[in-house]
Amino acid sequence: MVEDEYIGIDIGGTTINLGVIQNNRVTKTDAVLVRKDATKGETLQSLYQLIRENLTNRVVGIGVGVPAVVDPVSGIVYDVQNINDWDEVALKMLLELEFSLPVYINNDANCFALGEFMYGENNQSKQFVGLSLGTGLGMGIVIDNMLYNGVLCGAGEIGMLAYKDSIVEHYTGSFFFTKYYNVSAKDLAALAEKGDEKALKAFYDYGIHLAEAIKSILYMFAPDKIMLGGSISQAYPLFKESMLEGLKSFAYQKQIENLIIDVSKTKGSALLGAASLCLQNK
Repeated sequence: MVEDEYIGIDIGGTTINLGVIQNNRVTKTDAVLVRKDATKGETLQSLYQLIRENLTNRVVGIGVGVPAVVDPVSGIVYDVQNINDWDEVALKMLLELEFSLPVYINNDANCFALGEFMYGENNQSKQFVGLSLGTGLGMGIVIDNMLYNGVLCGAGEIGMLAYKDSIVEHYTGSFFFTKYYNVSAKDLAALAEKGDEKALKAFYDYGIHLAEAIKSILYMFAPDKIMLGGSISQAYPLFKESMLEGLKSFAYQKQIENLIIDVSKTKGSALLGAASLCLQNK
């Protein structure tokens, strides 16, 4: 018997990533670049073409993670970050009309968290948080085995909280490195690996700021596991020590004695999570 396939899509500001999922694993990946000067229609056509090139008669559903406020019932996405003219797009309706398949939409950080929760290694967590450390700081929450969306999938926008002279994600995303060090996180990580003192200090400071964000999460949700993903998480050894140092000032140390903070090792977490939206709605 041939297993059904699902398509999981992770829409980013520069790239749209796609995965074909069969039997709970990513069997194929593909991607298309998003042009900054593209119109709404041009970006949609790029998305359509990406799906067409990976569509088979075994695909029974499409799940999409979007960096935006999302109505998961209507499938309308609002104010999509870093994509031109995507201020209000009826994405579910458009994709269902184009491909005659059921489509489910959610926030991209929620999809990452769901993918990690469902398919991550040795995961017995009940109160789970996924943190995506990238351009900004994305967060998804699983409470008692259920993804918690809030209104319009807006729960978990930890990056938008006021912090210092700005907001949290300006100190915990790639903004931090480019603004305060004028170097990308990737380039600073390479320098830090070689022992560059300025780069090492940058990641030390980053860990302290991330600890402040994590303390806010602990006070609000008290998770037993926090999984880190996104490009900056690959530099975890460079900021782990200062992050843990920052957590020593958390008021309820007993609460976090068994807290697990780790870096994702799951291939295609966001794609698996997006595809899982289909399974949850079967």
